[in-house]
Amino acid sequence: MTVICEPFSEGTSLVHRLDPRGKIMVAALFAVMMAVAQTYAATLAGLALAILCLTLARLSLSKVACRLLGVNSFIFFLWLLLPLTYPGEAIWRWGPLEFTRQGLTYTGLITLKSNAIIIALIALIATVPVVTLGQALSRLWFPNKLCHLLLFTYRYIYVLAEEYHRLVQAMKIRGFRPGTNLHTYRSYAYLAAMLLVRSYDRAERVFQAMLCRGFHGTFYSLRVFSWQRRDKIFLAVSLLALTALILLESLKPALVRGPHG
Repeated sequence: MTVICEPFSEGTSLVHRLDPRGKIMVAALFAVMMAVAQTYAATLAGLALAILCLTLARLSLSKVACRLLGVNSFIFFLWLLLPLTYPGEAIWRWGPLEFTRQGLTYTGLITLKSNAIIIALIALIATVPVVTLGQALSRLWFPNKLCHLLLFTYRYIYVLAEEYHRLVQAMKIRGFRPGTNLHTYRSYAYLAAMLLVRSYDRAERVFQAMLCRGFHGTFYSLRVFSWQRRDKIFLAVSLLALTALILLESLKPALVRGPHG
C-alpha cells in the first residue's frame, strides 16, 4: 500500500511536542501579519522568527531547502517581470526596458515575506501529522465538512494515484505513445474522464460502507488535546513577538508604496 510521505511530522523536538491547535493559530496569525507587512524591518524580523522556529523544530535543512527552492522558482519570474513593469524611478535602462528602484524594492519585499511564511508553515504546520491536523482544526471549530474533506483527501489521494497509473499502464500496453496530435489530446481527455468516473464510483462505495458501519457525520478520536504549560508559554511568547512585529511595522515608514500611494 502506498503511503503519503510526511517527512517533517516525525520528531521529538519542542515544536513537535506543542499542541497542534496553538501552532495552527500562531501560524495563521503570523502568515496574515507577514502578508500585510510593508516594511523591511518588520519583514526581516518576521523572517528571523520563522528561522528560529525552524531551528527549534530541528528539521532536515536539505528537505527544507528543496521546499524553498520550489517556492523561489516561481518568485524568480517576479524578479524578471516586476522591476520592469512597476512604476517608479528608473535605475537602469536597456533599450525600451527599464528597471525601477521601487520595482526592485517591492520584489525583494515579496521574496522575504514569501520565504518567511513558508518557513513558518513548515516549522509549525508540517510538523503535525495530517490526521492530527484535521482533528485539531475540528477542535478549533472549523466546519466539519472541511475537516472531513482534508482527512478523506489525505486517505484516498494515493488510491486515485494508483488508479491513474493503472490506466496509463493499460494505455501503454495497447500501444499508446503520446505526441502532439489530436489522438493524444483525445486519449488524455478520455483518461481524465475515466479517472473522474472511477473516483466517483469509489466515493459512492466508501460512503455506503461508512453508512453500513453507523457513520453519522462525525469522526470520533481517542486523542485528547490538552493545554500544557509549554503550550501556554509558546502562545504567550508568540503573541508578544507578533505584537512587536506590529509595533515595528507602525513605527517604520513603508519603503514601498503603490503607484497611487
